[in-house]
Amino acid sequence: MFRKFLWLEWKSFLRSASFGKSLGLKILMAFLALYFSIMFLSLGIALFPLLKELYPERDPVRIVNSFALVYLLFELIFRFMLQTLPVMDIKPLMVLPILRKKVVNFVLIKSLFSYYNLLPLLLIVPFGLYCILQEGYSAKGMTGWMIAMYASTLCINYLNFIIKKRFTENLKALLPVVAIGLILALLDYLKIFEITNYFGEVLNYLIQNPYLAIAPIVILILLFVWNYYNLKGKFYLDSGLKGKSKAVNTREFGWTRKFGSIAPFLQQDIKLIWRNKRPKTTIYMSLILLGYGLLFYPNETYQGMPAFFVFVGIFITGIFMINFGQFVPSWDSSYYQMMMAQNIPMKQYLASKLGLITFSVVVLFILSTPYVYFGWDILVLNLACALYNMGVNAPLLIFAGSFNKKAIDLDKSPFMNYQGTGASQWLVGLPLLLIPIFLFWIINKFINYEIAIGFLAFMGVLGLILRPHFLSFLAQRYRSRKYVMIQGFKQKGD
Repeated sequence: MFRKFLWLEWKSFLRSASFGKSLGLKILMAFLALYFSIMFLSLGIALFPLLKELYPERDPVRIVNSFALVYLLFELIFRFMLQTLPVMDIKPLMVLPILRKKVVNFVLIKSLFSYYNLLPLLLIVPFGLYCILQEGYSAKGMTGWMIAMYASTLCINYLNFIIKKRFTENLKALLPVVAIGLILALLDYLKIFEITNYFGEVLNYLIQNPYLAIAPIVILILLFVWNYYNLKGKFYLDSGLKGKSKAVNTREFGWTRKFGSIAPFLQQDIKLIWRNKRPKTTIYMSLILLGYGLLFYPNETYQGMPAFFVFVGIFITGIFMINFGQFVPSWDSSYYQMMMAQNIPMKQYLASKLGLITFSVVVLFILSTPYVYFGWDILVLNLACALYNMGVNAPLLIFAGSFNKKAIDLDKSPFMNYQGTGASQWLVGLPLLLIPIFLFWIINKFINYEIAIGFLAFMGVLGLILRPHFLSFLAQRYRSRKYVMIQGFKQKGD
């Protein structure tokens, strides 16, 4: 039965409408996976001699054990942010004579073969083998240590699933847990209650008594069973059919009518942002990341690197543009087919998107004006970057959106949600950031700083002047891709 499930997963992957985009993204991710695998393997081999060189008076194994709890905590945070829950389309299986427990077991066991579970193995096993083969540590003790550490990382795997199912939709409920963690970290830092050292001493004792490695294995089994009953309890056709009662937001944003022919589309976009979690988060993130410049503008390291400030300027004035614009028209995927069946001018539809993005750049530039504290040149540079974002990067983002054909569920949690993300979302960031940086760098190097800033501003103004021509081209592009997008948006699970 497991082989049949694997075969179904493989066919689902190959037959997806976004197979080409998913394949390209997976090739890119494969290179990154290979890179991090080599890094973890190298660290696992070199960790013991490196610690011995840095702390010759201390036992490297004891040092590693004292930081083991910190490592597991960071792994939990990393998994919570990046690792997705194991999923499987169960509706077609419910009408077949297949036991629920087989499907649930397949989903949970499949998660054990995640890349996130491979990386710790590349770190733990080489370190343990080095201690046995090169340093003469007890083979039984280090074997028990390796089993216990890897079982602990697998516990983090299943614990992450429980936390995500319980807290992802309501992050406020996670605040007490975070508060307790911060209090324990503070107590450990003040050496009042050194929980990391206590955990390290437990691992030191485990090396002397390797049979205790059974303890994390038992915890792993308990977490597996917990997840098993959680998933099995939701294995019904009617689970999730009853939606949660929510207050309806009826704000109409009538002030948008003054924008003429694009007003209906602009009003629709503002409602979409105002009423849904994921697009609304783009606003919060834009406001938070306005402080990004504080990391670089006062730092002496970057004062001789003005081209790097172009990156900062493009980023802080265009962060909403990037987060929102890269998913045009996927934001409208739930009703895109209906829109395309109406007599809607594509040019006006895209003009409303560009208008909203342009407005966001203006607002973010105004909010970034306090950076004038670090010099008028910073303010002028940010203005040039804002103009470049409005005139060049905004149309470029809308053009990249013509490759989108992945639907977005606006009701899903926005936290680290990569639904709708394809290869184009990863690749479009390169020209958005690298082209203005390169143009500024080459002109600043061979002419001067003022001309370089002026050129970025000129490119932005030129783009704004030529926007009607860009809109005509983009409208034609979207019309030619209309049916491809509609077909892709129909596949909600991709």
